[in-house]
Amino acid sequence: MSSLPLKILLVEDDELFRLGLRVRLQQETGFEVIAEAEDGETAVEMAKRHSLDIVVLDIGLPGIGGIEACRQLRQLYSHLPILVLTSHTQKSLINRIIEVGAQGYCLKGVPSETLILAIRSVAAGASWWDSNATTEIRAAFEKESIATISENSSEKFASPLTRREQEILALIAVGKTNQEIAEMLYITPGTVRVHVHSILQKLDVRDRTQAAVIAIQRKSIAPDLLPGAE
Repeated sequence: MSSLPLKILLVEDDELFRLGLRVRLQQETGFEVIAEAEDGETAVEMAKRHSLDIVVLDIGLPGIGGIEACRQLRQLYSHLPILVLTSHTQKSLINRIIEVGAQGYCLKGVPSETLILAIRSVAAGASWWDSNATTEIRAAFEKESIATISENSSEKFASPLTRREQEILALIAVGKTNQEIAEMLYITPGTVRVHVHSILQKLDVRDRTQAAVIAIQRKSIAPDLLPGAE
């Protein structure tokens, strides 16, 4: 494993908050804040000038804003991890964060140890979704499922997923683990993992959380498999 420090671009328009965050991150072994920005345009410019390992990005930025900055960064550097910082938890915002390709979402005000763990996780290629985000996504799925059942009741249903993949995705969307899904469907956890990999490929997403959101938006699960359809 490389001993080189993680090179961080810190994007935050609140100068005092940014200063405090920079000081805290610099205290952490293996972290180096090599660039800072206070608006979206500067963030994109800094990313062009520096070799980065991760961007810690505030959403409420002046100028083009954090969402658009995230979109542009992902277009320029598709493999650059981005961790979003925000004080908001609205479902619409979480959906937009996922849609523009952020790999993580962390609330401002979380304990510094939590933020450090989130940065390390996202920089390593994992996803990090605040528990509030996960709760919002699941609530959205359950609410949407009722509307979807009604909407599709007289329509022919089409999905890129097999019936078994739809079953598994429906269980993922309500928070079931691979082990729990295996027990519920009487298959092995290894078989579940194979199906999950296929689901992510077919929906062109990186992780389970994105798959659940995309399933809502594209209606990729048959109405009778949705939560509450029994």
